[in-house]
Amino acid sequence: MRTAYKCRAYPDPEQAATFSRTFGCVRLVWNKTLAERQRAWHIDRKRTTYKQTDAALTAWKKTQELAFLNEVSSVPLQQALRHQHTAFAGFFAGRARYPRYKTRTCRQSAHYTRSAFRMKDGELRMAKTTAPLAFVWSFDDVDLAALNPTMVVISRDPDGRWYVTFAVDTGTGTDEPEPIPVAGHQIGIDLGVKDFAVTSDGDRIANPRHLERKQRNLARYQRRMARCRPGSANHRKAKAKVAAAHRKVRNARADFLHRTSTSLVRQADVIVVEDLAVANMVRNRRLARAISDCGWGEFRRMLEYKAARAGRTLVVIDRWCPSSKTCSACGHLLAELSLSTRHWTCLGCRARHDRDINAAKNILAAGRAVARGSPGDVCGADVRRQGSPLPQSAAKQKPLRREP
Repeated sequence: MRTAYKCRAYPDPEQAATFSRTFGCVRLVWNKTLAERQRAWHIDRKRTTYKQTDAALTAWKKTQELAFLNEVSSVPLQQALRHQHTAFAGFFAGRARYPRYKTRTCRQSAHYTRSAFRMKDGELRMAKTTAPLAFVWSFDDVDLAALNPTMVVISRDPDGRWYVTFAVDTGTGTDEPEPIPVAGHQIGIDLGVKDFAVTSDGDRIANPRHLERKQRNLARYQRRMARCRPGSANHRKAKAKVAAAHRKVRNARADFLHRTSTSLVRQADVIVVEDLAVANMVRNRRLARAISDCGWGEFRRMLEYKAARAGRTLVVIDRWCPSSKTCSACGHLLAELSLSTRHWTCLGCRARHDRDINAAKNILAAGRAVARGSPGDVCGADVRRQGSPLPQSAAKQKPLRREP
């Protein structure tokens, strides 16, 4: 397992100039390599290998036009080639979208492996720099002097803040985290927009709506930037204000997701969530902003690595499970249930259900069935799709009547 520690960095003017020059060279190598890949595919119908890109980078350094690439460390340039090769491998495997060109206005970063930095007694020295890099260590439970990172990432956000990230392998030896004590509890989670999450225990986690709360200030900063001439000093200052406003929203959302996921991992041994298609849900132009502000994908990613680190079990059920339309008491399945209906009465057992709490209970039951290896008898439909990629309609199946 790999753990990353991200800290604020405060480079001096010489280091800032070196890192900025490195960012520009990394961006140039990425964009030029991407353009060569596209040309080779569209004209010659040939795929470009990593070995070919590495040879091309060596040839570029020998030309008079790109001789300045020798002024920065070669490790970040090689890492850019590796990252692009990995990005195309993910694209052809269907796991990621097509790689895009990098711009100088977005977040800049450079990845340094062991040969390009030195970490000794808590001091970090980077390649092509003389003085140690100043940063603030914010993790009291980790000894900085004993830290042995495998990679260091120097980054700069659009608002001008610098960061240093230490990647540490914690999969072997004493660095591996110990599982937390057994809680003896299982929980199902139904994610939503009105309430961020509703658990099978009946607890509701309110949606803080960070973007909506900061939207007026963000709109004011954007209007100021729109009135400035592009490329001017005032335009750069206004753009930094907009980036700082986005940073505050991003940090507040990340803090909320971290606190919520940590609390859930500590209180339950088995956590069951739905496999939501967030990329498809944000296509709804009426709910796209609210869904994006929730951060469901990042929340699930946090649950995955925190559950693995704590020795918990995270079960992800199929998105086609009709958890909201199924009675958690008798298993009766409704034919239709509109989104505006927040409470409904079961026609089989006359039980009164809250839509979200009932869905969370059904999600927990589906997760237990998946853990037992019998997903077919849950929620009146298959929990995991098998055979044909097209899902079976749960409304057309005969509902199972059980005595409450």
